[in-house]
Amino acid sequence: MAHARVKARAPRGESVFGERFAVFAECLLTGVWIAVACLGVVTYPAAFAAGARHLRRRTAHDGGGLREFAEDFRAAVRRGWVVGLGGWAVAVAVWVDVLAARAGIPGGPVVGAVGVFALIGVAVALLRAAAVWTPGAAWRALLAAAGRRTALDPAGSFLIVCGLAVVALSAWFVTPLAVPVLGAVAAAAVAVEERYRHR
Repeated sequence: MAHARVKARAPRGESVFGERFAVFAECLLTGVWIAVACLGVVTYPAAFAAGARHLRRRTAHDGGGLREFAEDFRAAVRRGWVVGLGGWAVAVAVWVDVLAARAGIPGGPVVGAVGVFALIGVAVALLRAAAVWTPGAAWRALLAAAGRRTALDPAGSFLIVCGLAVVALSAWFVTPLAVPVLGAVAAAAVAVEERYRHR
C-alpha cells in the first residue's frame, strides 16, 4: 500500500526527490509566466489564477503547459481585470494614508498602519481566491469566500504573507529573482487552500 502511494506521487519511476525538484522547477517557470501575464498592470489576479490552476494540474499529474496557462489566463482576465483595478485603487488609498502619516497629520500613524494591514489582508484574500479559481467562477464570490478564509485561517494567511515577503526581499536584493519567486507564492496559496480544504 505504501509502495502504491509513492508510485502515485512519483509516476514513471521518478524518485520522491526527483518529483519534488520537478515541482519546484515548475513553480519557477510558472513565476515567469505569471510575471509576463502581469505586464497588463490590471491583469495580475488573472495571472495568478492561471498560474495556480497550472500548478494544481501539475501536482495532480494532469499535464498542462503554456497553452493551457494562456487559455486559463484569457478566461480569468475577462472579469479579473476589474479585480485588478480595484486592487490598485486600494493600494493608492493606502499610499495616501502613508503620506498622511509621514506628514504628521493627527492620527496619521494609526491610519497608515491600519491601511497597510488592510492592504496585506486584501493581497492575501486575492491570492487565496486565485488559488481556487476555475473557468466560469465569479470573482466576487471567490473573493468573498477567500476573505472569510483569510480571517478564519490566520496560520495559512501568515504563510502567504511570508511568501509575499520573500518576493519583496528578492526584489530588494536581486530584482530578477522576484520573477520566478512569483510562482512559489502561487504554489504557497494553492498549498494553503488544500490544507484548509482537508482540515
